[in-house]
Amino acid sequence: MNDLEIEFRDETLTLVDGVQLSSRIWNPKKGGPWPALLMRQPYGKTLASTITYAHPSWWASHGFLVVIQDVRGQGESTGNFLGFIQEASDTSETHRWVRSLPECDGRLGTYGFSYQGLTQLLGEPGSLPPDCLVPAMTGLAERDHWSCEGGAHWWHLGIAWGLQLAALQAKRKGKEEDWQEIRTNLENKNYLRNGLSLLEAYDPNGMASKWFHQPADKASNWITHRPLKTWLQKPMLLIGGWWDPHLRGIIDLYKQSLQAGGDPKILIGPATHLQWWPELQEIQLNFFNKHLKRQKNTKSLKEETCFLWNLTNQTWLKRTKAKTQSKSENNYWALCSDGLACINANSGLLKKDNAGNGFLVIVHDPWRPVPSTGGHLSPSPGPVERSAIDIRSDVATFTTLPFTYNETLEGIPHLKLNAHSDQESFDLCVALSLVKKNKPKEVHQLSTGFLRVSKEENLQKKPRRVILQPFLAEVKVGECLRLSIAGAAWPAIGVNTGNSKNAAGPPNCNCQVITIQLELENSKFKINPLF
Repeated sequence: MNDLEIEFRDETLTLVDGVQLSSRIWNPKKGGPWPALLMRQPYGKTLASTITYAHPSWWASHGFLVVIQDVRGQGESTGNFLGFIQEASDTSETHRWVRSLPECDGRLGTYGFSYQGLTQLLGEPGSLPPDCLVPAMTGLAERDHWSCEGGAHWWHLGIAWGLQLAALQAKRKGKEEDWQEIRTNLENKNYLRNGLSLLEAYDPNGMASKWFHQPADKASNWITHRPLKTWLQKPMLLIGGWWDPHLRGIIDLYKQSLQAGGDPKILIGPATHLQWWPELQEIQLNFFNKHLKRQKNTKSLKEETCFLWNLTNQTWLKRTKAKTQSKSENNYWALCSDGLACINANSGLLKKDNAGNGFLVIVHDPWRPVPSTGGHLSPSPGPVERSAIDIRSDVATFTTLPFTYNETLEGIPHLKLNAHSDQESFDLCVALSLVKKNKPKEVHQLSTGFLRVSKEENLQKKPRRVILQPFLAEVKVGECLRLSIAGAAWPAIGVNTGNSKNAAGPPNCNCQVITIQLELENSKFKINPLF
């Protein structure tokens, strides 16, 4: 079947409260009825998330009825856009409607990433679940999976996404000047400085605005959404990327599905939020063929449950069950320095199965904050060579001796050490990298993590714990691991002003020089299990 044999039309669903949800529907011209694939999204049904997915006509050409719907208050749907809290009821009504379409054979699968990933998971109690789900790069906790990390708000990502939604609302209301101002600030990167004021002006009640008004270091008043247990028990394919900000949300969903009695499959691959690996379309298609068409000979994921991409070997690790314990969890390293780890790359050592010793002082200068690069939160996510950052005098580096045997490391890195500051508040911005054995040495970043220590926390002499992004990589003979520690990661995280009177954000005259002292005696770096 080819694209010329596909037709589409627009349909409107009127909800019980009178709101009308607009959908575009693609289907083969001949045959039917077909199982349905549904995506509910806020960015425009004609766009259909083609930034990461094949066009709906491709899915329809494989024998599916494809429905892309504008959520309430977005695109051509009526009503007010309220974000995630509106989706459970609207999703359940939409499912009943799609199944009732004459072209639908009664079977329903859902797909979509990010916002579209979450709409798949929320339904009213008692609702019939989809027959299968493929949520990608999403999460349930609005703080931990959508807007904050280590007690700090995502800066670049949080503002840029909020402004995208604000621009969609401006366009919807015909406010061309508002749309143009938002767009101009995104293009010239002034959003990094003006973003919060733009959100206040053009979308003060939007999700992003509300998130920035809630303390990132306190869990109270933050919403965590709860999928129905019956939905978590359905066949589910979860898709994550090592450089995606929602990866911890996908891992959490995997665990919740297992706890609910489901049999989920998870793929974590070489992907950022918007750039995926090409084979993913066929993988999802095979999953839908198996669970919606009951095709026994499909090239499905078979018995494997867990697929993880090795960042260094660039091969897939396949398992029938996710391990509860990684071999690398038994390893730990301690930090050692004679006080020169910011000046001399050979001074800071990462010693395996050893005790830490020494101290270090890091001086964060807000005039030239350490930049974020690559990883899952920076404006240029993905793999990166970071040797130019590691040679800065405000970045401390701790490097292992060359490995004497190949070792695969997998899991969630944790760093524990004692640290305090001369200011009320400070940040610990940590990167884990692989130092190649060639000359000059290349430093390939594997993972990053952040911790904001508040005024109250700084007064307490207790260990600080920084949790980094999950990863899987092999360290080969002659290569080294490195931890890099700084006091900033701008603009992934807003620059800490050092005092409680002024909020973090772009560098400004209220920012203080922050002196951070690391006490290394009880330091420990280890890699905890992924699942």
